[in-house]
Amino acid sequence: MLTALVYASGLPIAASHEHKAEETFEPMRYSGMRGVGAGWLRLRYQIGGALIVTLLPFLLLWGLNPKAFVDLDLVLATWAYGVLAMLLGVALLRSISQYPGVEGSAYTLPAFGISYGVMLIAVIFARLSYSRTLLIVGFVLVLAWFIGIHVIGVRRQVFSIGVVPEGDYLGLLSLSGVRWVIMESVSQDISGLHAITADLRVDLSADWDRRLADYALQGVPVYHTKHLAESMTGMVQLEHLSENSFGTLSPISAFMTVKHIGDWISALIAAIMLAPLLILIAIIIRLDSPGSPIFRQVRIGYRGVPFTVYKFRTMVPGGHAAGTLDAAKTKSEDARVTRVGRFLRRSRIDELPQILNILKGEMSWIGPRPEARVLSEWYESEIPFYRYRHIVRPGLTGWAQVNQGHVAEVSEVTSKLHYDFYYIKNFSPWIDVLIVMRTIRTMLTGFGAR
Repeated sequence: MLTALVYASGLPIAASHEHKAEETFEPMRYSGMRGVGAGWLRLRYQIGGALIVTLLPFLLLWGLNPKAFVDLDLVLATWAYGVLAMLLGVALLRSISQYPGVEGSAYTLPAFGISYGVMLIAVIFARLSYSRTLLIVGFVLVLAWFIGIHVIGVRRQVFSIGVVPEGDYLGLLSLSGVRWVIMESVSQDISGLHAITADLRVDLSADWDRRLADYALQGVPVYHTKHLAESMTGMVQLEHLSENSFGTLSPISAFMTVKHIGDWISALIAAIMLAPLLILIAIIIRLDSPGSPIFRQVRIGYRGVPFTVYKFRTMVPGGHAAGTLDAAKTKSEDARVTRVGRFLRRSRIDELPQILNILKGEMSWIGPRPEARVLSEWYESEIPFYRYRHIVRPGLTGWAQVNQGHVAEVSEVTSKLHYDFYYIKNFSPWIDVLIVMRTIRTMLTGFGAR
């Protein structure tokens, strides 16, 4: 699943439906794509830049403490281990990356996490000498390097993808950031195309079946249209629960248990460390406007069970009333929001008291945001399968929040639900890491706040 620690939110160039590719076909793989002309994505630039990056910790150490280089063998050995781990990570990344967009960027952390982990285990078991600090710093810098070149390279590159005009393919053409090329015949020249996509749910004609098999044998990526759309948009659209691509309607229980334990431990640590700050914020809220600094509201949580959520109050007393549908909605530039509340909402600091909900086992750090009971009941009556989002614990932040921001109307909530389904389908540590990184950006920019 998921980013590097960033979300390649669709490629930024508008799509067109041209019927002839103009680029020169050059076999090469990066995130499953072929023929990428941007130099940032070329293997020699990736590895060459990474080799320089692996030297940075050593240059920094030499500048800060030249005496550390007395044991030159230890320093050189650590650098060699880092280079080997980096090369292994590149090999893993190129072998497991299959889809552009969200999924194509998702494998950076797992690939290099595995490669450096394997290298560290090998060094420990072989009882070789190494510098733990230099190896860790090198890992962080290499990871940052590959994330950076992915973001720069993908955002600068326009991908050309051939579309087999059979089955349900028209919806794909509306996605921006890719030059969609309609395949007029099985004998069409594909030079200049980075990949081919087809609706693999339908019975394609025999000619196209044979041609797609030929493309795959030639090393040309062939994508399923529905999966490709999910990777590019970060959304999963469900029309019938009986006709879904989840494989199972229940997320992996083992990760859910580990995640729950990790949430509780980290919430306990956060509660202890942030206690002075939380008390200070409560005092400021009380001085800014009368009323309790803590807002309580009944929301629908894990497995559809109602629970009381805790937040810092950001509206005038009574402004959060959730007894009616309209009162439960927060509008843009809502007059009920206080001066302090506006900052708390923009920075998402108002969500911090939900640490208590995590400690009570009602919430997670990451998951679909819980809705007020009146809103949830309304959505359930208007949107098929809305209740399915309760299959995992709600979170302080989630995939929909970092991509879409705050929404309230049914038309917007439907899109939000598709983001939630994507999170549930790809329920894993990697998408959680990606959400954390994008949440930091959200806190700094105030994206989606109301």
